[in-house]
Amino acid sequence: MRAVRYRSFGGPEVLEHVDVADPEPGPLDVIVRVGATCLNRLDVVQRNGWYQLPGFTLPHISGMDVAGEIVAVGDAVRMVAVGDQVVIDPSMSEVPQGSRLAGRGDLYGELGVIGGTCDGGYAELCLAPSTHVHVLPAGMDDVTAAVFPTAWLTAWHALIEVGRLQPGETLLVHAAGSGVSVAAIQIAHWRGARVLATAGGADKVERARELGVADACDNRTADVTAFAMAATGGRGVDIVLDHVGPALFAPSLFALRPQGRMVVCGNTTGDQATIASLGHLFHMGIAILGSDPYRHREFADAWAAYGELRPPAVIAAEHPLADAAEAHRRMETGSFFGKIVLRP
Repeated sequence: MRAVRYRSFGGPEVLEHVDVADPEPGPLDVIVRVGATCLNRLDVVQRNGWYQLPGFTLPHISGMDVAGEIVAVGDAVRMVAVGDQVVIDPSMSEVPQGSRLAGRGDLYGELGVIGGTCDGGYAELCLAPSTHVHVLPAGMDDVTAAVFPTAWLTAWHALIEVGRLQPGETLLVHAAGSGVSVAAIQIAHWRGARVLATAGGADKVERARELGVADACDNRTADVTAFAMAATGGRGVDIVLDHVGPALFAPSLFALRPQGRMVVCGNTTGDQATIASLGHLFHMGIAILGSDPYRHREFADAWAAYGELRPPAVIAAEHPLADAAEAHRRMETGSFFGKIVLRP
């Protein structure tokens, strides 16, 4: 099969479009012909050598978000069949023996991730445990399905499981053009919450408003805390979802109401943040919550909600697989809104 892989760290030029061996299924595995896969920031930071998930090895085929058609199944597979259109759960927790990907499910250690530590969707074919594929509802295309796994499960776990977002609460989301933030906006609407958003630049602010947020501001020029306070009548927001990190950490804390929650699920602008006022933190009863890996059961729950809501896929660009390097260059600019898609 054709695939895009890299054998050493570096810029987009290390991505090679080459022939590699077809994957072989174990008794409980399936082989999916990839219809679409989406880029994630992890693809870039692992490729350039800044960070690797525990268990990462070279050479590597990225692509954590995979949707397509099952073209082969292992001898013991019963729940899905050749010809099914599916999306893959990339987290290899709770993979049963009988799959070639079993034994990589330490949530707080060496957690296997398709496209993160195991070969992923930058290829014509992708191996997955049959327990970790979910059939697409009628009428859903591969791109709409491929947008789902990483972005929706990151946001779902952070908001629903960790943050306990409730109907009627107000959520503040940063970097509204990112896949995780788009998913968070969609999940909050499904949950019956009100959403405020920040984004970098006027164009992205306007795009955020088109997604139905109650209000949005440019986080490069506006006072984010003042924006949140004005939008809530001086009360503050109930919850902040932050994957930006130090750039907006302090204003996020001050944007919260008394006993508000800040859920952290990323560190795009760096790994060290400063709490500007411990007095404010304890006096106001602010909770800072780290969002850990999602559990296996959550994927099915979130997938059911996604199928019920059927949000439009917010796509920044589509590229053929052979143009993966150009897709990575586009991601590195940060000047896009939504997901970047590869089509093998």
